[in-house]
Amino acid sequence: MTDTILRKSIYLRASRAQVWAYLTDPEKLALWFHKPKSPLTEGAYAMYGAESGDKLIWGEVTRAQPYEVLEYSFTVKPMGDAISHVRWTLDEVPGGTRLSLEHTGLPQGADAFDLMLALDKGWDDHIARMRACLHENAENLSHSP
Repeated sequence: MTDTILRKSIYLRASRAQVWAYLTDPEKLALWFHKPKSPLTEGAYAMYGAESGDKLIWGEVTRAQPYEVLEYSFTVKPMGDAISHVRWTLDEVPGGTRLSLEHTGLPQGADAFDLMLALDKGWDDHIARMRACLHENAENLSHSP
């Protein structure tokens, strides 16, 4: 059996520094994902629901190389004690940044397929919100006097 890996890649009209802020800054993370109590740097983290305040995701940031790579372990309640891993890679491209996500170490087999579908859709939704927030912010900045 092959490992189940979710991979996503999008292009953003933003610098790597701007994208990095949306991956690590609590206020910006809250706009598109879930809010940690402190910036994502190496070490333990937890993210909380905007409305509920419940702890939703937790783990450890294992690599935070600004503007290039962010890696962390990733656990959510539906995964039980299973720990997966998220890796974000930021590549400069003409006009902006290519942001790539690789989510590995996910539960395997038919019993885990519904969780895979939920994570796959969740990442699509979250990443689309990030793009909308980043592009709206860039548009507002370019129209400022």
